[in-house]
Amino acid sequence: MEGGGRPSVAQAALLAASTALTALVYSVYRQKARVARGLEGARRVRLDGDLRAVLLEAPGRCVPYAVIEGVVRSVKETLSSQFVENCKGVVQRLTLQEHKMVWNRTTHLWNDYEKIIHQRTNTTPFDLVPQEEGAGITVRVMKPLDAAELSLETVYEKFHPSVQSFTDVIGHYISGERPKGIQETEQMLKVGTALTGVGELVLDNTTIKLQPPKQGMPYYLSGVDFDSLLQKQESNVRFWKILTVVFGFATCAVLFFILRKQYRHHRERQHLKQMQDEFRQAQERLMREMNVEGGETLKHACVICLSNTKSCVFLECGHVCSCNECYQALPKPKRCPICRQAISRVVPLYNS
Repeated sequence: MEGGGRPSVAQAALLAASTALTALVYSVYRQKARVARGLEGARRVRLDGDLRAVLLEAPGRCVPYAVIEGVVRSVKETLSSQFVENCKGVVQRLTLQEHKMVWNRTTHLWNDYEKIIHQRTNTTPFDLVPQEEGAGITVRVMKPLDAAELSLETVYEKFHPSVQSFTDVIGHYISGERPKGIQETEQMLKVGTALTGVGELVLDNTTIKLQPPKQGMPYYLSGVDFDSLLQKQESNVRFWKILTVVFGFATCAVLFFILRKQYRHHRERQHLKQMQDEFRQAQERLMREMNVEGGETLKHACVICLSNTKSCVFLECGHVCSCNECYQALPKPKRCPICRQAISRVVPLYNS
């Protein structure tokens, strides 16, 4: 603690940082909890012949947040894999990722570094259809790339290592960057994939569409079933809740430490003030009881025994208040009985 009982700069900064982190983690937890509650309250509809009737009865022919499960089927053309034969899909993502080692001047270690240098995503319109053939009902999936979770399967992956000469190796050590190679990846949402869609379900003329919801809830096109998707979100909520409790406890601990220091400092000041008042009252009382000569004698008397003459100068505070016998009797560490400051050395006082 600094003078006057105020928290030090480090303590104030620690409390501010801990409070800010707690608020940030709590904000993420609230957002995750809201998503989980919304997902839990989503209306589950079956992809069957009754779906159109359900939407006709719904207000505005729309279910704001619905869960529907089906199989991916292309509307017109399909996308073919560039590397795998007879691999057809409706979403294709090609990625080139650079891998290299970067020298960290702080830790003096080589760290892995990855960077996407090129990425292209191709899509084609597709529907969700029932797993049973001949149901005759389809749901058009709109804006699949806006989904918070889009399940793409990696159908091709190859790493192309960098070829380096001796001169290149020396240059890389000097520059602090060592290329490892380029990773080429192709991901696809293949035709026939079972998909769980969570979003706004609307009947537009004769077409049933699944699109991003308007209430700010996330849009999902996941390859897992709805129960697994919900369980995953609830696990995220528990994780952020635990983090919130941990950071909140840390913030309370820091605040308790600072308040405890301030309370102890306040108690010490109150105790010192009380001792000074008691000494002053004792001196005033004895001065009133004694005559002028006795009062003059008491003025030079030791404040502890009130009988011997003051004979010690305490440094560094400079108070003259004690005789040598009482000074020797003070408990260690020796402190001035007036101001409670530590006594570093004593100078004898000679009265003429």
